[in-house]
Amino acid sequence: MVMRFTPRVLDALDGKFSFIKPPSTTPSAQHDPAVAKTVSEMLLDIEKRGLDAVREYARKLDNHEGELVVDGGRLASSGDRLPRDLRDAIELGAQRTRAFAAHSRQQLQDYSFETAPGIVCGVRHVPVQQVGAYLPAGRFPLTASAFMSVGVAKEAGVPVVSAATPPQPNGAPNDAVLFAAHASGVDRAYTIGGVQAIATLAFGLLDDAPANMVVGAGNAYVAEAKRQLFGRVAIDLPAGPSEVAIIADETADPVIVAADLLGQAEHGPNSPAALITTSRELAESVAVEVKQQLETLSTAEIAGPAWRDYGSITVADTPEIAAELMDDLAPEHLEIITSRDDWYHDRLKNYGSIFLGEWSTVAYSDKGMAGTNHTLPTAGGAKHSAGLSVSRFIKPLTYQRLTREATPEAAHAVQVISDSEGMEAHSRTATYRLDRWQGQQN
Repeated sequence: MVMRFTPRVLDALDGKFSFIKPPSTTPSAQHDPAVAKTVSEMLLDIEKRGLDAVREYARKLDNHEGELVVDGGRLASSGDRLPRDLRDAIELGAQRTRAFAAHSRQQLQDYSFETAPGIVCGVRHVPVQQVGAYLPAGRFPLTASAFMSVGVAKEAGVPVVSAATPPQPNGAPNDAVLFAAHASGVDRAYTIGGVQAIATLAFGLLDDAPANMVVGAGNAYVAEAKRQLFGRVAIDLPAGPSEVAIIADETADPVIVAADLLGQAEHGPNSPAALITTSRELAESVAVEVKQQLETLSTAEIAGPAWRDYGSITVADTPEIAAELMDDLAPEHLEIITSRDDWYHDRLKNYGSIFLGEWSTVAYSDKGMAGTNHTLPTAGGAKHSAGLSVSRFIKPLTYQRLTREATPEAAHAVQVISDSEGMEAHSRTATYRLDRWQGQQN
């Protein structure tokens, strides 16, 4: 599915809004059967033949015959091969993302609670032990991806985080991506792309044990590999095209609004971008401004089709209608550029991450400069799920301890329920303890 209004909300709010540019009625593909078949065959082959299959796919798909494991010296020196300003920017993004993750981890405290006299229940927060992170480096090397996966996992306390990134045409990994992983605390790195990378991480085919969790963005094949492996390993989120939606009013600058819409449309030709506004004048100005900015945008061949096919502008009669429409869209990224930012923030419930005020653009989070995670739910997933964070790398493990004194009431209730269900073995686990308690009473 694509980011669009549901028929129920459209019917309920009929007559209370209008379209300057209607949203697409054609969903972008989220699951391609041909991709699924190819990925399934590759995963089965790699599981059966191991590294021989991985190397074969690396030669065939990436034209790569070099070493798969990145030498520790090359990893550590990756920043030396970058322009100083790029290195500084990467270090800044890594530091801010890890700082927010570290603070978030501090909020996850172990606790215990006595549910009844003699019955203590509690939670220990224990990180997963092995994480594999995929770091894309295709047409757009997503440098900040390492901050969000590697850095956040390390701040969660994950002992081993390994990263895989595809080779560049020269056969080496992208140094900016590699340095971002190094600055984020990666333990090992591999020069492997695509499905074969996900399989290598999940199956533990190189120096690692099999990953407990595989995270990171990628193309349709990478996303499908993660989907098919889910259950065997944990994943971050099902991936879909990047999304942005903006609520703006008459106080917003149409130049800024148009730029932020195109900033996410640039991710891919099926990336949705939506504006909901209470100002018809702003709506019409933004439509003109988007067209003008596309004329000079170097990535117009990507952002242009995305806006043409998946962009929308909606005029709502009131702020209340705008908020209701936006909660129905449940976008991945949500910007608020109004005179009532706090009102919208308090009211809205469905979004991956929210950006408040004209000085807050999605790109700041995309590149790690805000500190929050940019791995977020798409395709309406924000109605039920949150984005990647330290809590996703941590298992809140419950425990319980009962004393002899708590036995009579608990055992009797378990016996009654188990007998009513016909589960005699369950009943005996309680009655044997009850018999022992009674014997000790005499």
